[in-house]
Amino acid sequence: MKISYNKLWIKLIEKRISPATLRKDLSLATGTMTKMRKNEEVALSVLLRICKYLNCNIGDICDAVNTEKPFLKI
Repeated sequence: MKISYNKLWIKLIEKRISPATLRKDLSLATGTMTKMRKNEEVALSVLLRICKYLNCNIGDICDAVNTEKPFLKI
């Protein structure tokens, strides 16, 4: 499983908030933003701060994506 933050980037566009503004307003480290751009895991506390800032649920900003092949039953 991997994480995808595509929903976050879409939500920021919808709310007309730049990633730089998000980073500044929440005092996020540049490394954290880089991890999110690369769809890498970040701390749950960071995701919850983003949710509070955007007034949304965690499922509104990220998805768990299955990257493994499903088992085939024969």
